[in-house]
Amino acid sequence: MKKDLNAVSSEYRPDAVTEIENNLMLNWYPQRIISRFKHVPSLLELGLGHGFSAKIFANACNRYVVLDGSSVVIEQFRHNTPDFRGEIVETYFEDYSPDQKFNVIVMGFVLEHVDDPDLILKRYHDFLLPGGKLYVAVPNAKSMNRRLGLELGLIDDIYSLNANDLALGHQRQYCRDTLKAAVARAGYRVLHEEGIYLKPLPLGVLKTLEDFEANLQAMLRVGVDFPDLCVALLMELEVQ
Repeated sequence: MKKDLNAVSSEYRPDAVTEIENNLMLNWYPQRIISRFKHVPSLLELGLGHGFSAKIFANACNRYVVLDGSSVVIEQFRHNTPDFRGEIVETYFEDYSPDQKFNVIVMGFVLEHVDDPDLILKRYHDFLLPGGKLYVAVPNAKSMNRRLGLELGLIDDIYSLNANDLALGHQRQYCRDTLKAAVARAGYRVLHEEGIYLKPLPLGVLKTLEDFEANLQAMLRVGVDFPDLCVALLMELEVQ
């Protein structure tokens, strides 16, 4: 039986405890992806989530399609974005079959949620046009803040799921090695990789610093070159 995705939809509301960092990263990484291709005829995105990336990607292509299995998330997005010009398809990722292939497919913070990430990666392999690119972003189990948490005894294993992970419906953690292994199994090669958000301290401590917002933006920019230590990983892939 498939999970009810509406069960975790509360974490995708604007007042969720994760709002600040979600807003930060989910507005940052789509721009990093777009910088790789500028503009394409067609783009498919898996997961509507907070809706930040949908608004950005819809302006970077002629045809934009986004998939989501939560009716609550879709209704919330449509209510908040009445002028949205993309196509929203309510479906489980495992069930979707497109009427045409795409130049770009984006799986932004998706693989940590699904029951079978290998199946998803392999299935969407066939939905790319020749020369098309797949972009994958996932949380990084070996980020600096998680490494510190492990050293301090706050987590018992670097791949452990914390309360926030469980609230968001995460089923696993990735690191660079495990993500590379997963995409290789599915028949992709890595063309580019970078980090998303180099976070040295807990958010509560960062908030006490002067120029809080400037520090957040600096941590995004610096993190690009240090994926091993960042909160999340971003990879550009192509079919082998």
